Amino acid sequence: MRWTTLRKFCMSMEGSTETFPFDPGVSVFKAPSGKMFAIAAETSDPLDVSVKCDPDIGEALRGEFASIVPGYHLNKRHWITVTLGGDVPDRRVRQLIQDSYDLVSPPGR
Repeated sequence: MRWTTLRKFCMSMEGSTETFPFDPGVSVFKAPSGKMFAIAAETSDPLDVSVKCDPDIGEALRGEFASIVPGYHLNKRHWITVTLGGDVPDRRVRQLIQDSYDLVSPPGR
């Protein structure tokens, strides 16, 4: 998955916004609740994305995929970082982003 595809997918979430609170090159995608659901740096090589994740699921994913590690500079229990182009299929990355968005969005959006 490339940066443009990742960004487009994150922005396709209903009411999502892109902010730059850390650095002009680091996109923070937020749900309408104002909570972050994905963080990625356009210029990182390899490209990776950090997403919020249920702690038990995150632990299982880290055991299943070498390209998934605890969240970089984030709460290691609730966030994972996925290196794109590794052993995690793009379809699974999209699902992880969607799940993260759902975790921070109020029911009934």
